[in-house]
Amino acid sequence: MPDANHAVLDFLHTRRSRPAKLLQEPAPDRDALKLILTAAARTPDHGKLEPWRFIVLERAALKRLALAVDHCGAQTGRAAEDVEKARKQFSDSPLCVAIVEVQKPSEKIPAIEQTYSAGAVCLALLNAALASGWGANWLSGWPAHDNGFCGNALSLAENERVAGFIHIGTASALPPERPRPDIDAITTWLDT
Repeated sequence: MPDANHAVLDFLHTRRSRPAKLLQEPAPDRDALKLILTAAARTPDHGKLEPWRFIVLERAALKRLALAVDHCGAQTGRAAEDVEKARKQFSDSPLCVAIVEVQKPSEKIPAIEQTYSAGAVCLALLNAALASGWGANWLSGWPAHDNGFCGNALSLAENERVAGFIHIGTASALPPERPRPDIDAITTWLDT
């Protein structure tokens, strides 16, 4: 039997995202966040392409993005409640890291594997923040998928897109546990 890291297994079995609307100041400072980003960057990356990058959104940038959501929402005719929900994601956040998928040309590594790696970075960043004692939540929403918003507000290039926004801060309350998947119902065992 291999040596199990019971502390890590216990964390993974009990981890729980903290809803973004329950996050408040303080947020990690740059030194603390750099440790979290370093942990997240140790994600699986077939071909060592690093098909992702981080954009750290501090308070002034978050306020600017909240205004950009209002502008983009009005231009694209989004429902007022959708715009308000997306705006609050940025205006109420103490700190946010945008994980940007960066598609890189490769004859060996298909684009889908680069997308998977970007998603893995999102989860790794979320778990690193939680393991560091912070509250954290992985969100996307329509701004993450709106090319105009991402191009204007985040200066993303043509080969880039937002994989997720990880909001980090101090949890003002602990959410209740929620139902988890029934492992037997979603697992198939093949032995032949």
